[in-house]
Amino acid sequence: MATTKVTITIGVHLVGELDRVVREGRFPNRSKAVHAALTKMLARRKRLAEELGGLDYREEQALAEEGLPIFQ
Repeated sequence: MATTKVTITIGVHLVGELDRVVREGRFPNRSKAVHAALTKMLARRKRLAEELGGLDYREEQALAEEGLPIFQ
């Protein structure tokens, strides 16, 4: 997999949390931890978009107007 170096600016608190997870051995370094976090966030965002794309607006609106729970 090709990689590209990027520079980011984050708050001191986040750097502390990042260093903590590396110290705990959950990731070998900051780069791997940030990569994992971005990968997970983007995958969740994609799944959410796919789920929302499958909703029928009219059906959801009708359920809301009837006062019926969407999830049973």
